[in-house]
Amino acid sequence: MRKGLKLNRRAFAVLAPLALAACAGQTMQGTSGAKNADVTRVENYFRTVDLENAPFLQTWANGSRGGGLITYKPGSLYMHYTAPHEMELRASGHHAVFTDAQQGSQTRIGLAHNPLGLLLDNPVVLSGAVTVTNVQKQPGVLQLSLTRTDNPSQGLVTLVFHDVANRLALSSIQIVDERRHVISISLDPV
Repeated sequence: MRKGLKLNRRAFAVLAPLALAACAGQTMQGTSGAKNADVTRVENYFRTVDLENAPFLQTWANGSRGGGLITYKPGSLYMHYTAPHEMELRASGHHAVFTDAQQGSQTRIGLAHNPLGLLLDNPVVLSGAVTVTNVQKQPGVLQLSLTRTDNPSQGLVTLVFHDVANRLALSSIQIVDERRHVISISLDPV
């Protein structure tokens, strides 16, 4: 039983990154046309992105690190960890499967209440069930924070994009989970 509890915590720690931290509980009021346009650009990015075997580095809430290769296509995600040891996460729709080669275990996880689920709808829609809580724009960088509309306490996902020549490239995903643990995934720029 203890081993199962430990595995579920590990699986949660792996899932939490996917989907950080800015302005939890705040919503965008009086959203400007420019911010609406940026939200639409991010939705379009997730409808057309084909991220194949991109290197990533993940930092867990306790400061430990791991990484490997990530593949994201509209509606599906695959993360192959090579460090700290062989693990993989396959997610699509409303479910994810986490496999830990070292432990010889497999865990199935529902995504309906997991922040990762925010990015696996096909198409990704950043309204209705998802609330964009913050949009920040600096030269060359666009950042959006989002949460579930019906239960924002389930977590906050912050997406950071390189924004060059009006073209977006995802550079990091950060999550604050319901216990306020922060996990981040950094991608090499494409």
